[in-house]
Amino acid sequence: MKKQVFGTSHVPLSPAVRAGDFVYVSGQVPVDAQGNIIAGDIKAQTRQVLDNVKTALALAGATMDEVVKTTAWLQDARDFGGFNQVYGTYFPKEPPARSTAESRLMIDIKVEVEAIAYSPRK
Repeated sequence: MKKQVFGTSHVPLSPAVRAGDFVYVSGQVPVDAQGNIIAGDIKAQTRQVLDNVKTALALAGATMDEVVKTTAWLQDARDFGGFNQVYGTYFPKEPPARSTAESRLMIDIKVEVEAIAYSPRK
């Protein structure tokens, strides 16, 4: 099985990689299309992050409905309620398995999310 890499990044990673029927999305951060960190609270940053996850999945032909696992890192565990409120709107039915941890993040942001989707090739 040969992996397929999708998208480009200014850092040494691929936004999405397909390996067979699975799509792996690198940790997405709250940046806009120009690479600028978006200002705002945990809700605004979570929306941007999950929009970025959705965009990375689309590069590999997958959708949010096919996500089976996410991992989320919050800069401050006290932001969990706001994060969870927005997260739930992206996965309203049959949400994926998820791990969430508090962590010091690499840049000055509030949240990062990675995802794995099971997306059989059409």
